[in-house]
Amino acid sequence: MKNLILDEINRKAKEWILEAGRTIRNKINDPLDISSKSNPNDLVTSMDKNTEKYFLEKIKSTFPDHFLIGEEGFGDEVKALDGTVWIIDPIDGTMNFVQQKRNFAISVAIYHDGVGEVGLIYNVMEDQLYSARRGEGAFKNEVKLPPLKKTTVLEESVIGLNHLWLCENKLVDEKIMQDLVKTARGSRTYGSAAIELAFVAEGVLEGYLAMSLSPWDFAAGMILIKEVGGITTNIDGKGIKMLERNSVFAGHPEVHSRILNDFITKARK
Repeated sequence: MKNLILDEINRKAKEWILEAGRTIRNKINDPLDISSKSNPNDLVTSMDKNTEKYFLEKIKSTFPDHFLIGEEGFGDEVKALDGTVWIIDPIDGTMNFVQQKRNFAISVAIYHDGVGEVGLIYNVMEDQLYSARRGEGAFKNEVKLPPLKKTTVLEESVIGLNHLWLCENKLVDEKIMQDLVKTARGSRTYGSAAIELAFVAEGVLEGYLAMSLSPWDFAAGMILIKEVGGITTNIDGKGIKMLERNSVFAGHPEVHSRILNDFITKARK
C-alpha cells in the first residue's frame, strides 16, 4: 500500500475513532437498550450497534473498496484478508460500559493483504488513544512508546489474566495456572481485551492471556505490541488465525517464553 494512501486512511481512522469516543462520552448517562447475545453476560447495547454503524457509513462512503469486519455484524462477509480490511470492536468491554461507565475501548485495526498496517485502541473515558503504524512504532496520545525492556523476569511482572484461567476448564490445568499467579509479581483483570493488550504495549503489563477472543478483540492490539518488540501467539505458541476465535497470549518475549515453557505447556498435558 502506498504511503500517501495509508496516510489518509490513518488520518481518517484517528478522526473517526475520536469522534465516536466523544459521542459515547456525551451520551454515557443516556438510557440504553441492552440485550444479550450468546449468554446473559454477553451484553450488547444500542451504543455498540450505533457506533459500528457509524464506522460502516464512514468507511463505505470514503473508501468504498474497503471491507469491514465488526463485532455487531454490520460489516462484510470476509473470507480472507485480501485488499484492505477494517476490523472493529465498537465497544470492547461492554459489561464495563454498562455497569461501570469506564474501562472500555473502541478498537480499530486496518489490514492490507493480511498485513497489519494500522492499529488504534481508544480508552474512551480516559481519553487515551493508543496508535501504531507498521514499522513506525506505537504511541499513546501522540507520545511514542519506548521499546519493551530488553530483559525482565516473571517474578517482577504483572500479568493480565481472564478469570476463567483459574476455573475448571477443558483447556488447561487450573492448579498450574494458579501457580503462575503465585509466581508473578501480580495479576490483573480489566474486562477489556483491547485495553489489556494496549497495556502490554505500554509496558504496564508484561503479559496477557485470554482463552477465547474474536478478531475484533485482538487485531489492533497485535499491531501495537509488535511495534514495541512484543509477541502475540495462541496458548500453544503458534500463530494467530486472524479470521477465527483464538486463545491469545501476548507479552514481553522473555516473559512469554517463561510462561509458555514453565506453565502453559505443563498445564496443557
